[in-house]
Amino acid sequence: MPRPLKVVHVEAGRHLYGGALQACYLAGGLGRRGVESLLVCPAGSEVEAHARARGVAVQALPMGGDLDLNLLPRLLRLLRREAPDVLHLHSRRGADVLGGLAGRLCRLPVVLSRRVDNPEPRAWAALKYRLYHRVVAISGEVRRVLLRSGVPAGKIRCIPSAVDARAYGGACRGDWFRAQFGLKAEDRPCGVIAQLIPRKGHRHLIAALPAILAREPRARFVFFGRGPERARLEALCRAAGVAGAVRFAGFRDDLPALLPCLELVVHPVELEGLGVALLQAAAAGVPVVASRVGGIPEVVADGLTGVLLPPARPAALADAVVGLLQDPDRARRLGQAARRRVAARHAIEAMVEAYLGVYRELDDVRR
Repeated sequence: MPRPLKVVHVEAGRHLYGGALQACYLAGGLGRRGVESLLVCPAGSEVEAHARARGVAVQALPMGGDLDLNLLPRLLRLLRREAPDVLHLHSRRGADVLGGLAGRLCRLPVVLSRRVDNPEPRAWAALKYRLYHRVVAISGEVRRVLLRSGVPAGKIRCIPSAVDARAYGGACRGDWFRAQFGLKAEDRPCGVIAQLIPRKGHRHLIAALPAILAREPRARFVFFGRGPERARLEALCRAAGVAGAVRFAGFRDDLPALLPCLELVVHPVELEGLGVALLQAAAAGVPVVASRVGGIPEVVADGLTGVLLPPARPAALADAVVGLLQDPDRARRLGQAARRRVAARHAIEAMVEAYLGVYRELDDVRR
């Protein structure tokens, strides 16, 4: 009897952001399909703890980022010991290039998941993407970026990110939620779920807050996430006189309990490959106001499951947020439609099956 397919996944992120969560979803889903998966991730990371708690086999390694050249010999030793059928790379921070080199030196089929939509120089892309037998784009926009960078179309597959919709189906525990963030019963909580980095666009929402609060003074905004921009964003809030309306909540791993208590989610990004936070909001039935950039229009149907608008337009952002807060029936309809859409289009098992199809394409490489 042939042994089951074995896949080694490499995720270099320490925190359980969208891409790392997708790697955990995939490894767990493959296990349910009889595929042996080993998730390689940084020692002591949130990713390691999350995966182990869910029964995913983990190998923790030191991972120091793009300049940690010692990651290459570490991966070579691991791959020679584990002898997988496929090497699947899920992130950058050194794991993409050094992981690709390790896979090629071990003569393994190598798959790279590309989750961001920022372009790469064609000369660099011509070298880098030779390392991979398949490149999986998480949205049509990421695929278009890859094509413009010169990656051959025959090497690219498009598989959208997924969400565990069942985990977000609970009811809001209002008293508990308000106690978490110092809110009053009359406050109207809205959320931003994103790392505190420039391209996530928090500053555009802060610029819109005076206009929002002038019309909806009980609106409150909880920023879920952490990052190097926190001090700067806090200073912007103070300068704009809106610090009392913003809560910096840091990273939270209990979003399934928190999201149902939000009236809406704002995603004012400048670049976005797809937006796992938008899938999570949709699964909780929360409408979104988001930028019309990257892969977001593939997740949010403007006027049907949320509101899309051009990026970096604080006045338009204020109008969109106030419009939903002042029309709760419309907001409810959008949230319900978003929940139906995400269940139909972004199920974990569908993502797992699609990746299995990619792995099977590489049978000839393994022979």
